[in-house]
Amino acid sequence: MQKRTGPVTSNLAEEEREQLCALLGNVELTLLYKASVHEYQAAVFHQRCDNKGPTLLVAYNSSGYIFGGYTSVDYAQSEKYISDREAFLFSFQGKNPVYSKVNSGNYARYDDAGMPNFGQQLTFCNGNGEVVYNEGGKSYSFNAKRLYGNDTELTECEVYKVKEKCHIWGRQEKEKPWRNIRWTSIRRDELMEMIRNYKPLVTSVRRARILMIGPVGAGKSSFFNSINSIFTGHVTHKAMSGSAGTSLTTQFRTYTVNDGRGGKPLPFVLCDTMGLEEQSGAGLDIEDISSILQGHVPDRYKFNPTAPFQPDKQKASRPASLQEKIHCVVYVIDATKISLMSSKIEEKLSSIRRKVNSLGIAQIVLMTKVDEACPLVEENLQSLYASSYIKSKVQEVSSRLGVPVSCVLPVKNYSQELELDLNCDVLLLTALQQMLNFADDYLDDADQMEDNVF
Repeated sequence: MQKRTGPVTSNLAEEEREQLCALLGNVELTLLYKASVHEYQAAVFHQRCDNKGPTLLVAYNSSGYIFGGYTSVDYAQSEKYISDREAFLFSFQGKNPVYSKVNSGNYARYDDAGMPNFGQQLTFCNGNGEVVYNEGGKSYSFNAKRLYGNDTELTECEVYKVKEKCHIWGRQEKEKPWRNIRWTSIRRDELMEMIRNYKPLVTSVRRARILMIGPVGAGKSSFFNSINSIFTGHVTHKAMSGSAGTSLTTQFRTYTVNDGRGGKPLPFVLCDTMGLEEQSGAGLDIEDISSILQGHVPDRYKFNPTAPFQPDKQKASRPASLQEKIHCVVYVIDATKISLMSSKIEEKLSSIRRKVNSLGIAQIVLMTKVDEACPLVEENLQSLYASSYIKSKVQEVSSRLGVPVSCVLPVKNYSQELELDLNCDVLLLTALQQMLNFADDYLDDADQMEDNVF
């Protein structure tokens, strides 16, 4: 095709652009490459798109399909297989884009001097031509008919630079925060003292039991480590945590936190679970959660994703005491991945919520990694409740999980830090205090129900 002159304009309609930006988060798209203008040539593509950071490829075919892929890793002609857990393929199904993320353990693309490919499975502008080529493979699970109608003839191919919108702190500073919080050492000390002095409403319960549930890598174990760090006085890593593709937590763990080194246990227990995974037969089993909620699963029980927990017959014959049951459930969600949460994970969380609701247990969402989600917050954690982007993420997770906005608590866990930080402490302790309040709400209701029975 001959190179055309004239202004380079996007083929994306405004509604489609908004939908893609919503899928990626708080971003803006800048057109780098348009095949009909810059030629269907690999050399030109790389000249315009190499080393530009995250990019979104949008292709159009003669059947009217709009589809493509996203990668967060630079094009650089490195001749290497690229791992990119953020990569995905998408296609508009009606007004909304449906996506397929890179499969766990597979590479996202091969970074060579040719035209862009995803997992060497789907190549756009193959052979410098106006076609898409599907070689098949294991990197992405998609149906060619659904993705692009089996029509390989392209009418256009565009590549956009994906850049996170950065709010200007000076402007937002003048706005009224959407939540009020005191970022002071006095407030931190007040929260620590309230937690130390907490006593469950029901005298038969010595410690509130808080269950952490969430996808792999969301920060469940890191939250315990962070709370433990605050009361220990230095950053600790007692629970295994990290960013592996599969859950590092393989056992059901109940963690107590001591009030300082050698101090007495504080009046709460944080219960850690195996991470939720998309695939069936992987990650935490939904039936195991039911057993945990009702107090049947012992500490250090090793999860088996293919076989749910079977309680001891003698123990199963009697109901667990209120002390053994879960009093508050906390869903831990990564703020950077809310828009990319798969339908399978969302369905699993919905199933869990229905079970928790049926038992009347209080529920909270802990939204982690807020600093990674918003540059404004990364620069200054105290700007958290002045960030319109974080507010939008709180509203989004509220809508997707079906919990009130007031029950979504943004936090930053300790992950890379070597020293404690006042602002992190205030956020984390505020969240923990709210969990204890919610646990009391459940205990109060449960105690009244038992009184009515007798």
